Amino acid sequence: MSFMKRHAAVERHSLLLTVGILAVVSIGGLVEIAPLFYLENTIEKVQGMRPFTPLELKGRNIYIREGCYTCHSQMVRPLRDEVERYGHYSLAAESMYDHPFQWGSKRTGPDLARVGNKYSDEWHLDHLIDPRSVVPDSIMPPYAFLAKKKLQFDGIEDDLKALRLAGVPYTDDMIANARADLVAQASPNMDYDAEDALVARYEAIAERKGTLKISDYDLNPAEITEMDALIAYLQMTGTLVDFSTYEADDLNNRR
Repeated sequence: MSFMKRHAAVERHSLLLTVGILAVVSIGGLVEIAPLFYLENTIEKVQGMRPFTPLELKGRNIYIREGCYTCHSQMVRPLRDEVERYGHYSLAAESMYDHPFQWGSKRTGPDLARVGNKYSDEWHLDHLIDPRSVVPDSIMPPYAFLAKKKLQFDGIEDDLKALRLAGVPYTDDMIANARADLVAQASPNMDYDAEDALVARYEAIAERKGTLKISDYDLNPAEITEMDALIAYLQMTGTLVDFSTYEADDLNNRR
């Protein structure tokens, strides 16, 4: 009863109540935040993760510019129906180089976290030019203009420099060769030395082979278009991590 009387006194005294709230919030905040200062990274490192190549980065910027994130999420939740439809649930590490991340908040269309290499470049090209040619019930607007719009990448080095300030591990070598790497990824069989250098630069960070695709994405070798960049980005999503390893671990844990 005496405790209730003391508590009532605190509730009636606004200044005392404010001080009490601040004290409790401060203690709780310290308990939650202080341990983070002793961690090198709050995201577990996963083999295969690497920064976006210059071409993929330009494609991602187009993806954001065209508002694709408003209808397509990129986060598979750890629910049975989601995993069965889209594949392994999303890992925090998969978004570690995203600024900003593309988790999304709404799905008018399917989740795109695992769309990479699920369809051919030709399928993506047809789908973006005329969505209903491959998905009859689609309500997605056409993006045929991307195939006619030449990709502008004069400032790609500045994009990489800005992202490095945000913590993305772009090296001086990556920044210096950004334009050459972009051209090499969209121009297969044009310069094998440039292609090998591109793969070596990015797979060294990934610590895993096969994470980088080189292709004439829009089937137009005459020039590099915005369609090239967007398809390159889509074909990369969900392909960096070897999920067969995680599936094997999950199976062993269940046993």
